[in-house]
Amino acid sequence: MAAVTPPKQDRSRATRQGLLEAAVACLAEHGWAGSTVSVVAERAGVSRGAAQHHFPTREDLFTGAVEYVAEQRSAALRALPVQGRAEVVAALVDLYTGPLFRAALQLWVAASNEEQLRPRVTELEARVGRETHRIAVELLGADEERPGVRETVQGLLDMARGLGLANLLTDDTARRRRVVAQWAALLDGVLGRPGPADVRPGA
Repeated sequence: MAAVTPPKQDRSRATRQGLLEAAVACLAEHGWAGSTVSVVAERAGVSRGAAQHHFPTREDLFTGAVEYVAEQRSAALRALPVQGRAEVVAALVDLYTGPLFRAALQLWVAASNEEQLRPRVTELEARVGRETHRIAVELLGADEERPGVRETVQGLLDMARGLGLANLLTDDTARRRRVVAQWAALLDGVLGRPGPADVRPGA
């Protein structure tokens, strides 16, 4: 029996996704200078022409890649079951200790020197930052109408980014675990213990 060929639209979607995932991996492993469209295409198992069909420029490819994985991570965060603040803080910190953060960091460094790339990365970072903040507020059951709460949540995300930077050079797991526990305790003091009204709809 002949194998069923996937529809053209499905093949195109799969090619695009493969390129995005390969771009993130290349950026995290080789940095901006070592991550060309050709290198990404080879890793994804497609031709350079196929890559440029989906992403006409290098900037299109890498900003698209970081945005794609950020959306995947956001979806995973939103799907987390309701749990204690320590687990929520740990999940948020994990955003900044994996391949996505390494890839994004390489993109930020490149954008600081590449005029063509800078506005796109700045806009992307602002959008991802707003979405991450919204998810953090929801997961933490935080009421941003209370004074200081918004700044506390943003401080948590800034702290998580700093822990991610520290983890780039050495395995910072043990210290990170202690910091997460302390931040969870601080959040309980500032935000108050979450009650039934803080449980997310449909959870």
